Amino acid sequence: MKNIIVIAGPTGVGKTKLSVELAKRINAEIINADSMQVYKRLNIGTAKITENEKENIPHHLFDIVNPKDMYTVFDYQIDGRNKIKEILNRGKRVIIVGGTGLYIKALLYNYEFKKEDKTYDFNNMTNEELFSKIQEYNPDISIHINNRKRLERYLTKLLNNNIDSNNGNEKVYDFSIIGLTTERENLYNIINSRVDKMIDSGLIEEVKSLYDDNIRSKAINTGIGYKELYLYFDGKITYDEAIDLIKKNSRRYAKRQYTFFNNKLDVNWFKTNYEDFSKTIEEVIKFLEGE
Repeated sequence: MKNIIVIAGPTGVGKTKLSVELAKRINAEIINADSMQVYKRLNIGTAKITENEKENIPHHLFDIVNPKDMYTVFDYQIDGRNKIKEILNRGKRVIIVGGTGLYIKALLYNYEFKKEDKTYDFNNMTNEELFSKIQEYNPDISIHINNRKRLERYLTKLLNNNIDSNNGNEKVYDFSIIGLTTERENLYNIINSRVDKMIDSGLIEEVKSLYDDNIRSKAINTGIGYKELYLYFDGKITYDEAIDLIKKNSRRYAKRQYTFFNNKLDVNWFKTNYEDFSKTIEEVIKFLEGE
């Protein structure tokens, strides 16, 4: 079995549960690969693991950034590689878990961030083409397709950081990627139900606290569950519209996650057995041991 294992997949498929159970079996520590779970105070809306759920397994890169501050994929690459080195030096395995494909790609492949200051001519591209090009590298994009100026600015930023199709194709480490999945209809039902549970668990109060503190950072403006409720608190949409929008955006995000994982990462997919999750665990372990 390899010393670095990635557990990826769309929201709601059981990544957190698998990561903890696997860590207990193989003496591993867990590194977060969710771009929203690095932020403090963003707990319920990001489905962040609780202290009880950690079951005494060391977890890293959770709750490390103030929600007012900016945390980039470049920051994550540096922090994540430092954590990998620390954990391996302790003689333990590493489990990287999360749904942000760009974080995983930048962490484990030879992604180089060479800051340049070039301008680009996008006049020959439609808004749809700009949006699609950005999604190839960052499915987390929340810019409206009609906001051409922001699309051009964002794509310029990506290209100036040398994020292109020829960058990041070689592995920096030896690792395996496990992907959890389920039928799309089931996944969408899980997502809808999960949002309802978040509401019952205090999502409204969590977001209202951030709103009252006048935090309007990138994390809030892009975070599903946060940006929609901010619109509600601003009086721009109704409560029911906000909840429906959270569910809709979560489903769309899951679709984009699949696109990134299938196109950019070498994922070994396993269907989650929701009736007996232990079977999913055993299936994954058997695969890892046989590599």
